[in-house]
Amino acid sequence: MGSSSGATAHGSLAPALFGWWSGTREGRDRLPWRSTRDPWHVLVSETMLAQTQATRVAIRFPTMIERFPTPGSCAEAPLGEVLRYWAGLGYNRRAVALHSTARAIVERHGGSVPRTLDELVTLPGVGPYTARAILAFAFGRDVGVVDTNVGRVLARAVAGTALGARPAQELADSLVPPGRGREWNLAVMDFGSLVCTARAPGCASCALAAVGACVWRAAASGASPDPAFGSAAVTTRQAPFAGSDREGRGRLVRAACVAPIAPDQVATAAGWPDDQGRATRVARDLVAEGLLVEGADGTLRLP
Repeated sequence: MGSSSGATAHGSLAPALFGWWSGTREGRDRLPWRSTRDPWHVLVSETMLAQTQATRVAIRFPTMIERFPTPGSCAEAPLGEVLRYWAGLGYNRRAVALHSTARAIVERHGGSVPRTLDELVTLPGVGPYTARAILAFAFGRDVGVVDTNVGRVLARAVAGTALGARPAQELADSLVPPGRGREWNLAVMDFGSLVCTARAPGCASCALAAVGACVWRAAASGASPDPAFGSAAVTTRQAPFAGSDREGRGRLVRAACVAPIAPDQVATAAGWPDDQGRATRVARDLVAEGLLVEGADGTLRLP
């Protein structure tokens, strides 16, 4: 992008974004995890939100926090109980990772979530995104938190070109207004979720475009190719869930949450009553990953 347009867009970005957010945040702040500054609660919410819709997480998050209010309470619980509280949220490996993370926090950090990026990313299940989310949302640190929505806003409004993970992170860090890390990241996330969406961005009513704070729109009134597409860091596609092994895995874990699964019921529980071989293969994978335990008689149970 040219230096003059870039400087104009950059300088107008924060006032325009915060102005938009001031009229929008009230509704978003009703999401149950938005009011917490507890680092463990932030970690739990980010783990839940990673691959589950916010509307579903909003229903389940209070129950999860009530049962596991601290890393110690989660670490002390059997993995099977964590899986029961997780059931229905999908990607049960996240529950396993959360349980492992809780144990690591207890064993390595005396039950307190660490406060540095280097320590956070060594926890099982905590990657760079979740670590920075904890730093920003719990500890108020001035770091950029780059999820899909943020990456899309940065690519379109600030860079005007597709961004990889590293440049997106560097750009996000450089834009955080001093002392406003928590608010800034929430505002950018909300903007990407509600306005600068992937398939139908609201450019006509965009607060950033209105003041020339979107490089993509200012460059060619949106006629140039969308820089948010074609970047692995911003846009990802997932295979259909219906009929997949993932669907069968979820069915087996949910069934085990209710009662042990007898060997002759595995195929039915997986949703493939006519494909015993596939059900057995998926069940063995779950056992190998520690999500289920197989008894001497072949019965499958939660760990």
